[in-house]
Amino acid sequence: MAVTIRDVAREARVSVASVSRALNGSPAVTDETRARISRIAQRLRYVPHSAARSLITKRTQTVGALLPDLYGEFFSELIRGIDLAARAHGLHLLVSSSHGDADEAAAALRAMQGRVDGMLILSPHVDAAFLRANLPESIPAVLLNSALESPQFDVLNIDNYGGAHAMTRHLLDAGHASIAFVSGPGDNFDAQQRERGYVDAMATFAPKAAARIVKGDFSEESGYRAGLSLAKGGKPPRAVFAANDMMAVGCLRAFAQSGLRVPHDVALAGFDDIPVAHYITPALTTVRVRIADLGRDALERLATTIEKPGRTCHETQTLGCEVVVRASSGGTQKH
Repeated sequence: MAVTIRDVAREARVSVASVSRALNGSPAVTDETRARISRIAQRLRYVPHSAARSLITKRTQTVGALLPDLYGEFFSELIRGIDLAARAHGLHLLVSSSHGDADEAAAALRAMQGRVDGMLILSPHVDAAFLRANLPESIPAVLLNSALESPQFDVLNIDNYGGAHAMTRHLLDAGHASIAFVSGPGDNFDAQQRERGYVDAMATFAPKAAARIVKGDFSEESGYRAGLSLAKGGKPPRAVFAANDMMAVGCLRAFAQSGLRVPHDVALAGFDDIPVAHYITPALTTVRVRIADLGRDALERLATTIEKPGRTCHETQTLGCEVVVRASSGGTQKH
């Protein structure tokens, strides 16, 4: 039979309430008594009942993360950053995916209610109405990569526009006069900002060159299809800028199958700087986003809000990006 709190109390010759207070860090218990009860609990291999503890502390010591997908290096790096920070705060992490569907996003948020002390939310479906309908005001939340500006939430964004603008200018400065852009999902805030950065940079620095946009959806497969389309569409562009690295990897495969050499026949660039970008051949020029840091910073903000429930000062912060030049764009490598 499992050891109960009553077994610990009987062995320590104290009340059940004293054991509970000792194991929950209550200042009403002396350090000597707390140490003795902890030793007995460890010896008996007593595991506190999380549900019972939550009734006492009003905390689950768990945070939730709602993401649009769990596949790919971007999300694995993001989760890694969140999890490392969560562990540093003694928090467990519960992760769910909306799979790009608004109803699934809503269902995931409702399913986490009562199980988490706060939420990290990255979803293209999040707006004020969605949050009012699916997230109780009592649950603190931090939004990632969101267009929503609300005094109720901290928002942590990537400088998608600035990063795409800088990459487009870099490719133009490198002598690539014609640049095609492989876009992301139309309803995705990151994708919209990256496309706008590309379009504005082309209009500013190459006004006589036509912006050329090929639809993608952030997946490697969509990048592959876009690469085949660009390779077979007559004269290929001098450079291709994919809105994320996974699509750039797909483009690279398509170009190789079509007999185009990167960067000799067509230069290639991506966005995110996922770990594989450094190891493919040729190594990928990209816009570096410190993905794990994004997850860590978001969790730190959420932990602060959980620990200080009366906090009313929330803000939107944008994390900077940088162009990382590697062999795929034909430039000198700068790590």
